[in-house]
Amino acid sequence: MAKDMKIDFVSDIVCPWCVIGLRALEQALSNIRDILKADIHFQPFELDPTMRKGGENMLEYLGKKYGRSAEQTTVAQAAIIARAAEVGFNMIRDSETRIYNTFDAHRLLHWAEGGGRQTALKYALFDAYFTDRQALDEPDALIAAARKAGLDAQKAREVLESGRYSDEVRAAERKWREAGISSVPAIIINDKYLISGGQPAETFERTLRKIASEITS
Repeated sequence: MAKDMKIDFVSDIVCPWCVIGLRALEQALSNIRDILKADIHFQPFELDPTMRKGGENMLEYLGKKYGRSAEQTTVAQAAIIARAAEVGFNMIRDSETRIYNTFDAHRLLHWAEGGGRQTALKYALFDAYFTDRQALDEPDALIAAARKAGLDAQKAREVLESGRYSDEVRAAERKWREAGISSVPAIIINDKYLISGGQPAETFERTLRKIASEITS
């Protein structure tokens, strides 16, 4: 009989390793579905909570953050795109790519969990940003993603316009930072085990099998 496992997937929508890690994690879980039954909850983490409206050019932003040239950043992004393709995700990252504030997107994800559509919305947001090159700080882009995920577009608009779930998202972000999470993706298993980064599916599977062997109920 498959053992129950709670997974808190702490991540940001503009983090490429987060979508790579999620796809790889899901592949691993599919391979061991006979021994594990996972319940995934997406938890908020903003790579840059101070990001201004309209975002910043990705190459310039990452260059300043890591002290890299545009050429070095471009090479690194090409490797990330290749990793995304390996897990079946179409990712576009070029000189025109921008990084956006994602606080409102996380509010929608918090709302979507109550309706059982959180995973669908997570992927719709990933598609909107990485494939369709949408500005994630624009309400229309977020509402379109909500509609794609099977959520009520008008209710999504009401959430965005009302500021609903702001306190809940900030509290959750604070909780994970105070727990020591400083980079994403961070995958927390049963409030006890931590797997960091966008690992290959084989690494996830090996680690999950070990954790499963330690679960007694």
